[in-house]
This record gives sequence, structure tokens and C-alpha cells, in this order.
Amino acid sequence: MQMVSLVVLTFNEEVNLGHCLESVAGLAERIFVVDSFSTDGTLKVAEAFGAHIVQRPFVHQGEQLNWGLENLPLDTPWILRLDADEYLTTELREEIQAVLPALPPDITGLYIKRRFYFMGRWIRHGGYYPTWLLRLFRQGMARCESRWMDEHLVLVQGRSMKLTHDIVDHNQKGLAFWCQRQLGYAFREARDLLSPVPGQAFQLPPRFWGPPESRKRWCKNYLYLRFPLFFRACVYFLYRYVVLLGFLDGFPGLIFHFLHAFWYRFLVDALLYQARSELRSRSRLTSDPTGVHAAILPRR
Repeated sequence: MQMVSLVVLTFNEEVNLGHCLESVAGLAERIFVVDSFSTDGTLKVAEAFGAHIVQRPFVHQGEQLNWGLENLPLDTPWILRLDADEYLTTELREEIQAVLPALPPDITGLYIKRRFYFMGRWIRHGGYYPTWLLRLFRQGMARCESRWMDEHLVLVQGRSMKLTHDIVDHNQKGLAFWCQRQLGYAFREARDLLSPVPGQAFQLPPRFWGPPESRKRWCKNYLYLRFPLFFRACVYFLYRYVVLLGFLDGFPGLIFHFLHAFWYRFLVDALLYQARSELRSRSRLTSDPTGVHAAILPRR
């Protein structure tokens, strides 16, 4: 019995989308694609799989996903959320089909491990596996944080459990695209750090003993961000690559951890340094605290 609707957000994902949608065959009763006006063959791929397609402007992932959860005709008991460059392993699909009908009503969300590939290699070390994510939830039981970056789904009520098998994150667009995407992520994270959204109803608190995302946020807020700008990128690389054995993933592991630290993380710090310097020089900290913050975020 099919009990699941799939929701995928897309923008120019022709290369990846087919594998994603193929992996839910026999599991997803309906497929919903919320597209940000792709200019490649993304919509043709979605149409080939019978997806319900909606196009709307993109602000950020949390806003786009919440719009979909509120406005799409989602009428199945469970919702699965995937990125276009992710797919289910056969074992995970079969596990979901077996588990869902037997779950008690108070289980409203399921955590799934993400298996990340970079330059064709599974990044198994450096703290990247397993990464637990809430991706499958009962209808109406989860919302997404409204953040520019590092957003997570949050259960509205009920409790969660973990599944055994993996989602695979394997983008097929190559290293140049990965670097370009990290550039966009860096701008968004810098804006998040400069102008956090106050008073959100759906916000994961940083708790060391909380769910996986809360523990990760606690480490970031109370450990990583306490280090000085730029120096912390070096600490991050050494921690991931040496302490957490990232070097065991060969040259792809070296490239990934080096770029993630000294391209993405270092760039976030550079943007923070630039914005704060401009704010000081213009004496706008109290009169216009958002002007420079907004200026560092490029349009998609």
C-alpha cells in the first residue's frame, strides 16, 4: 500500500532528478516538484515521472519547502522530502514500505542516514557518516526552519525513530558546480549569522543531548563560533581531516575537507569581516543594522 508523497525542490536539476525520482518507484504515491523556473530540461524529467509541478520564485530552502507543505495537495499519510541530487537505496525503499504500516500513531517522524559522495567517492570519515536527517514525517507533523542556511525540519508533535538504511547524496554536476554552490551557501550563512531570524515558532534549539541536528548546532554555536575569525577554519580542517580521520578517504577526502574549510568556511568569515568593517566605518550599527547584511546576499 502506497502511503507516501514525495516533495522535491528544483532549479536546473536535469542531470540529477531522474535518479532521485526513479528511486521512489513503488513507494511514492504522488510526486510533487516545486521548481524555481529552471532553464534546462528539469521539467521534462519531472513530467516523464508524472510529477505534479509548481513553479514559484525562490527565497531560500525553508521558505520554499514550507510553502509546498502548506499549499500542495498532499493527501497521503506520510511526506518524504528529498533534494534533487539525493536518492533512496533499494534497501531503504523496502525498509520504508515494511515499516510505515506498523508504526504506532505517536511516531510522527523518521530519521534517515545520509551517505555523501564527492568526486565519485563515499565520504565515510571526517564526521560525515552517518549524518542523521529528519526526512520522512506524517502529514502536518513537521515544518522547516525559516533560515537562509542550515535549515532543518522540526516535528510539531510526536516522537521520532531512526531507520537502518541510507539516502545517497551524489550530485552529478562536478567539482566546478560544487564550488560555485558553496559560494552561494557562504553568502547565505553569513547573512544568517549577521541577521538571525528572531522568535521563530519552528526552531531547533542548540542542545548537546538533543536530536542530531540540535547537537550539531550546539557544537557550532558554543564551540566553533567561539574561535576567532579565520583561525577557526584551520581548526575545522584539522578536526575533520585529522581527528575524525578524513584522510582515510584518499584524495577526494583531502579535496573535500580542504575546500569545505578553506573555501566555504573561510569565505563565510571573510564575508562577516567585510560586513562588520563596513558597518563600523559607516556608523550604521544602530541606525540601519540590516543594510550591509542584505547587501552581501546575492540573488539566485
